[in-house]
Amino acid sequence: MLTEGAVRASDKRAQFVGAEAYEEAGGVILRDLFQSDEGGWWQDVGLLDRLVADKLAREADAIRTEGWHWVEAMPEFPYGHSYGMRRLQGEAEPFTEAQMATRQALQTEYDALEVSCKGLDEIPEETDQRLAEIETAFAAFEKRPLVYDADEVARAGAFVSIDGSGNLRIERGFVRPEDEPQVEAPEPETGVNGAEADD
Repeated sequence: MLTEGAVRASDKRAQFVGAEAYEEAGGVILRDLFQSDEGGWWQDVGLLDRLVADKLAREADAIRTEGWHWVEAMPEFPYGHSYGMRRLQGEAEPFTEAQMATRQALQTEYDALEVSCKGLDEIPEETDQRLAEIETAFAAFEKRPLVYDADEVARAGAFVSIDGSGNLRIERGFVRPEDEPQVEAPEPETGVNGAEADD
């Protein structure tokens, strides 16, 4: 009964805010001393929702500085929220020389570790962990920011929400139909006497 109406610590909103920020704001977390409770239950749902809204608003403000025409923020958007909008096609930000050097160094280390494990029945735990860290770094390189045309950014927008793991989710580059550039209809051609020309 004590947990009725409370939010589990595994809830994506709780993961997004973090226990430290929640407790600093006066929130109470009920924990079970005898059973696994996945981090307990957060008792003040209203406080949690307020902290979520405040953090999302700050993140949205940061996205606005990129020049987007509009930014919408909420914990979760309904299915099909971007229906009818055009999605901009951005290009991946080019690597800097420092990033290229770092990536090459990681690739060299990765290859060397794989060679050192060749023929082993079991990969040492320390080596396996380092390989996983390098793979994570490679994934980050592939997820670098996209660059968009400035004129398109000025008429497009972004959605800011929370993904299933409690991480910030940003969907950039959506153009609403009403923000599409207007194309003026060509004026009809006229004949010598001002009448419209025949086809």
